[in-house]
Order: sequence, then C-alpha cells, then structure tokens
Amino acid sequence: MSYRNKTYVAFASENINLYRLMEAWRDNKNIDFNFYDAHDLYISRDTSLPATIKRNLRQRMGNAKQIVLIGTPEAKRKGGDGRSFLAYEIAVMQEFNLPIVIANHDGDKAVDRNFIPKPLLDANYYTLSVAFSPAIIRYALDDYAVNFASSDNSGPHYYKQSVYDRL
Repeated sequence: MSYRNKTYVAFASENINLYRLMEAWRDNKNIDFNFYDAHDLYISRDTSLPATIKRNLRQRMGNAKQIVLIGTPEAKRKGGDGRSFLAYEIAVMQEFNLPIVIANHDGDKAVDRNFIPKPLLDANYYTLSVAFSPAIIRYALDDYAVNFASSDNSGPHYYKQSVYDRL
C-alpha cells in the first residue's frame, strides 16, 4: 500500500453540497482549513461500472490516513443499507482501521446517533463527532486522528465545549 497522506471525505450523494462547502473552506485564503483530498485520485465517471467505482473507492481509501464523514440522516441511512457506495465505503474504512471524524451537518457538537451509520455503531467503532465547522474539523484531524491508532477507546466520542471555546 502506498504512503497514506490524504483525507478521505465520505458523504451521501444527496449531500454533495456540503462536500463542496468543505472544498470552498480549503480554497479560501481567509479560512485556516486544508486537507489533502483523496477524491483527486482514481477518478470514476458516472458511466463507470459499480465494480470499477468500488475499486476506485478502495484505492482512494488506501491512500487515506483519516476520514471525515459528513454526518446527515442520509449518510446514516445509506451507510447502513448494505448496498450503496457509502455502505461500501463504511466497510472499507473499518477494514483499513481508519480514524473517522463525523462532522454533524447541523452543527451539533455531541454524538448524534441519527447521523452515524449503523455498522459503525454495531461495531462500537471509535469515532469522534464534531460540528460541521472548519476549525473543529481541522482540530480533530490534528488531534484525534493522529492519536487514533494508539488509543484503546471504542464507540462514539465528542469534544467537550471547552475545546470549542479554545478554538
């Protein structure tokens, strides 16, 4: 496997506008937010076969060191339906044992089980829920994600209000 240095952003297709907003944060010189986007690798077309798309998704995640999952009701539904591309991505995230920051689209700072796909909850997978905001997502990628492998935590977690206050 190649060197892992990318951030993989996962989302339900209905929420592509939120992914585009993250790209806008990254591209705005007045916002201190950056990520090395794994979606730049192994491009799939709308006409690609499902097997090709899944292979490309797997290769992208093979280059990822961390995941941002945009937490929405659609992401919960699709991530747990067992047949969508997002469900496939969730399975590969777990297989690769990648840190997953769940960015709650509604700005909620706590764990919101309405946004976390069932396979992550069922596996008691160590995730971190944050508000959908550039400062806290960046902090989580710099803090939680780098300490993920050495942690023995399990299940969903969140930052206390004091972390948000410091940011």
